[in-house]
Amino acid sequence: MTADEYLRSILAREAVDTSQTSPVIRAANALYPIINGWAGIYLNGIQPSGSFAKGTANHSGTDIDLFISLLSNTPDTLKEIYNTLFNALSQNGHSPRKQNVSINVKVNGYSVDLVPGRLQDPSGLDHSLYRRKADTWTKTNIHTHINYVASCGRTQETRVLKLWRNQNALDFPSFYLEMTVINALAGKNMGLSANVLHVLDYIKESFMSARVVDPANTNNIVSDDLTDTEKRIIKSKAEQALTASNWGQIVI
Repeated sequence: MTADEYLRSILAREAVDTSQTSPVIRAANALYPIINGWAGIYLNGIQPSGSFAKGTANHSGTDIDLFISLLSNTPDTLKEIYNTLFNALSQNGHSPRKQNVSINVKVNGYSVDLVPGRLQDPSGLDHSLYRRKADTWTKTNIHTHINYVASCGRTQETRVLKLWRNQNALDFPSFYLEMTVINALAGKNMGLSANVLHVLDYIKESFMSARVVDPANTNNIVSDDLTDTEKRIIKSKAEQALTASNWGQIVI
């Protein structure tokens, strides 16, 4: 079995059911009554986002992001929006966990990240999100994120690198990882296994200093989401992977 065949067999094993009848979609749908009750007349819409929508999810790390779009005239502050959603989940029997821009809940064994945002303009798609760690806000456009990652042609490499991340228990935010893969492979087309090795080498050589900018908001520097200490841990694991004698020592 060649290296490419080995990686493709893993990706086949890790394929995710994205149909409307999939278990993870049903788990997410179970939260809709709570979200509807919380948002009331200010709800603009709910849609899957993140890895699930971009085609970069893996079965062993199956979770789903739900983006909750609120109308631009929603009166609460972004911080109040975030905290009242957390409270609504708690009051309805869940054990939510605050993250940065999302709130995580477990439903039927699946991990669901809820991301509440308020439209900046009634006729646009840009949203304002609360960033809990910095106690500030940021602008985002999930449609830009989904289209950018899904159309880049690097979803297979990204899925392999996400497995590597998860199997090494690395704190490497998914969007940051996706953008790193895209940037590392700009202009490259060497085959799946060679591309993955190139990304690992990029992480070893350039990751620490690489500036990653959000394609939906040039003021949002994605690479600032990790400290230098956190980046060094990722770099160290990439260096370790590059010394492996076979692919089974890198990803399984």
